[in-house]
Amino acid sequence: MTDRTATDTIKGYFYQFDLSILKILELKDENHKITVEGIEDIDIDNATIETAVQCKYHSKTEYNHSVVAKPIRLMLNHFREVLNGTEKKVKYNYYGHFKSGQSKLTLPITLDFLKKNLLTYTKAKIQYKHYDDLKLTDKDLLSFLNQLEININAKSYEDQLVQIRKLLKNQKEFNADDFEAENYFYNNALKIISFLAIKEEISERTISKKKFLQEINSKKILFHKWFLEYKGKKKLLADLRKEYFTSYNISPFERFFLIEVNPNYTTTDLKSVIQLISKKWSDIKSVRNPDTFCPYVYINGLKKSDLVTLKTELYSEGLIFKDGFDFNGSPFNINSIKEKATFHNKITFKIINELSFIELLLDDISKTKEIYQFFYNKPFFKTAKTNLNIVNIQIEELNDIKNII
Repeated sequence: MTDRTATDTIKGYFYQFDLSILKILELKDENHKITVEGIEDIDIDNATIETAVQCKYHSKTEYNHSVVAKPIRLMLNHFREVLNGTEKKVKYNYYGHFKSGQSKLTLPITLDFLKKNLLTYTKAKIQYKHYDDLKLTDKDLLSFLNQLEININAKSYEDQLVQIRKLLKNQKEFNADDFEAENYFYNNALKIISFLAIKEEISERTISKKKFLQEINSKKILFHKWFLEYKGKKKLLADLRKEYFTSYNISPFERFFLIEVNPNYTTTDLKSVIQLISKKWSDIKSVRNPDTFCPYVYINGLKKSDLVTLKTELYSEGLIFKDGFDFNGSPFNINSIKEKATFHNKITFKIINELSFIELLLDDISKTKEIYQFFYNKPFFKTAKTNLNIVNIQIEELNDIKNII
C-alpha cells in the first residue's frame, strides 16, 4: 500500500469514527443508542425505528452509480432477510462524500432507476438482476425505496470534524473550550468508538448517548493511537505546551510536578527533566523580589536507592533543593521542605520523597496550588479535594515532558 493510499484509508476510518461520534451526539434522547459495525457501519436506534448507515469517504473520486450500487445491494440483502419477520422496521441510509459528479444522481430515485442502475450488474460477462436473485417484487422494491435515503453530498472530513467539536463544546456537562473539546472530549470519543468497533459481540458494540457522554467526560490527555494518528505527536505536545506551560508572567503559585518513570528510564533523562522544571518554574533571581518561588517535584516508580543516587548527582552538580529531611535519620519536617526559596538560599526546587507527603503539603499550604501529573497508563495521584487545579497528562516516554513544558 502506497503512503497516499494508506493515508486515504486511515482518513476513511476517521470519517466513519467521526460520523459515529456525530450521530450519537445528535441523538435527542440520552437513552437512545448507536451500534458500531452492526447491520451497517453505524446503526441508530431511537426505540421505534432503527437506521442502518453505510458510510463512505471518496474525497478523490467522482461519483458514479456503480460506486454506490454494491452498498445498496447489500442493504437490500438485509431488507430481504427481515422482510417477513417481526423485527423492528429498519431504515437504510447511504452517506457518502465525493469529490465531484453529484449532479449525475437525481433524487429521489425511481423504481426503474433502482433496478437498472443499482441492482443490475455484470460479472464475468454474465448479467445479474439482484432483485430477481432475491425474489423481490416491484411492490417489495418500492417498500425498500421508502426506507432508503441516499446522501452523496455528505460533509467533508474537515467540516464534519468542525461540527463534532461544536457539539462537544455545547454539551452542558462539559463546559468546554476549543482546546478541551479537541484534546479531552474528542480524544476520548475516538478511543471509545474505536474500542467498540473491535468487540466481537454486537451487544458489546452498542452504547447509549448517556453512557457515551459519561465515558468521554474526563479531562485527561491520553496518548490514544487514533488520536495520535489524527493529530500527530509533535503537534499534540506543542498544543499542550501552549495551553498549560506558556506564560510570560508566571504567578508565584505553589506548583507540583508529579512524574512517573518506567523501568527503562535513565538518570540522565530524569535529571534533565528536573533541571528544566527548576529552570522554568522557579524565580529567585532578584534580591528585591518578595514573591520568589520554586516547584515541588515527586517521582513515582523510583526505588529509594535510586532516589538517593539522583539527589547525590543533582547536589554534586550544584543544584540546591529541599526534601524535608534536615539530617540523617530525621523525620519528615513539613516546615523544612516548605522553606521559601530566595535569592540568598538559592533553593530552585523541592523533592518530595513519598506520595503520602503530597497530601500533607496540600493541606498545609494556603497559597494557590497547581498540580501537573505526568503518567504512563493511569494517574497515580488522586485526591478528594475539589478545589485543586490538577492537569493529568499521559506520556509515552520521559522526554515527552521536556517537549511539553
